[in-house]
Amino acid sequence: METQLDILSETLDKKLLVLKRIQEYNKVQEQSFQNGQAKLQDFDEAVEEKGRLIEELNRLDEGFELLYERLSQELKDNRQKYARQIKALQQKVAQVTELSVVIQSQEQRNKKLVEDFFAGQKAQIGKNRKTSKAAYGYYKSMSGANFAQPQFFDDKK
Repeated sequence: METQLDILSETLDKKLLVLKRIQEYNKVQEQSFQNGQAKLQDFDEAVEEKGRLIEELNRLDEGFELLYERLSQELKDNRQKYARQIKALQQKVAQVTELSVVIQSQEQRNKKLVEDFFAGQKAQIGKNRKTSKAAYGYYKSMSGANFAQPQFFDDKK
C-alpha cells in the first residue's frame, strides 16, 4: 500500500511539472502576440508542444484515477494509518488545482490576444481593399477609360 501511495504522489509531482511547462508555453504564446505584432512560428511551436504536454497530462490523469479507485476503499477504512500520506496527496492535489486555474486564465488572455490580432488583420485587409478600389477608380477616371465621345457632335462645318 505504501508503494502505491508513493506512485500516486509521484504522479501528482509529474502533473505539476507538466502543468508548469504548459504555463511556460502559455507565456511564449502571450509574447508572440504582444504589441499588435505576431510571431506566428513561435506561437505554432508553442501550440504543438502544449498539445504533447496535454496528452501526457491526460495519461497521468488516467493512471492516477485508476490507481486511486483501487486504493480508495483501503484509504477510507484505514484513514488514520495513512493520514500523513493522505494529507500530502491532498496538498499536491490543491497545488495541481491552483495551477490549473492559473493556466485557464492564461489561456483566456491568450485567446483574447489572438482574437484581437486577427480582428485587426481583418480590418487592415478591408481597409487595403477599399484603398485599392479607390486608387483603381481614380486611375481609370484619369486615364480616360471612362471617357465617352459626345453623342451629338456636328462634324460638318
